[in-house]
Amino acid sequence: MATTTHVPPGTNSSDGTTAVAVVTGASRGLGLALTRELSKRGWTIVVDARDADALSAAVAGVPGVHAVPGDVTDDRHRRQLVSTAERLGCGRIDLLVNNASQLGPSPQPLLDDYPTDELGRVFEVNVLAPLALIRYSLPWLISARGVVVDVSSDAAVQPYAGWGGYGASKAALDHASAVLAVEHPDLRVYAFDPGDMRTQMHQDAFPGEDISDRPEPGSVVPALLRLLAEQPPSGRVRALDLAETEPASSEATS
Repeated sequence: MATTTHVPPGTNSSDGTTAVAVVTGASRGLGLALTRELSKRGWTIVVDARDADALSAAVAGVPGVHAVPGDVTDDRHRRQLVSTAERLGCGRIDLLVNNASQLGPSPQPLLDDYPTDELGRVFEVNVLAPLALIRYSLPWLISARGVVVDVSSDAAVQPYAGWGGYGASKAALDHASAVLAVEHPDLRVYAFDPGDMRTQMHQDAFPGEDISDRPEPGSVVPALLRLLAEQPPSGRVRALDLAETEPASSEATS
């Protein structure tokens, strides 16, 4: 996608069709903020969340958004997400954002106290579900020479006490993203670390604490849009690094 403003437009430069994205966990936080910005730029976006009412209220009146409520651990729901996007994209999906995540128990337990069933749920949501969505989307992503964004965390690389379950799941997702990029070099695959944000998940991680000093999720979206526009080589990317570096001098293409 050619751009001089580091904001991806909503049409494919090759054939003029509307660009199509799938964004999971879009009823709030980063998923909702990204959905709204892609909508402003003319994208068609297929979104999900477990709470159907919350999702409907969040995206009501947002142009180009198609809500498919459901749980990303439900295989039938995952197939419905992908089939909806493939139909809207006429055989192509330009972007898959695996944003839905599971924190685990609140407050966060130490690993030696972590309930096994809760840990399994964290890995199911944060690792297995994104991999299944990627697998189902892959033919259409390859057709579009598309982009996969797996939303990661600094807990994937930093050993924070109490974050062992969530951090280990995000580390596994990071590695899976890296392997996918090697196996499919025509795709761009990013493990995107947005940094701390003022979200419900972050509040759940620190129950009773004031997290008002954390930035709003919308403040991270420009870095993510820039990543989509410039499409550097696949890899792990921090929003902070995108915000601090100078824009590339040449136009980005896809």
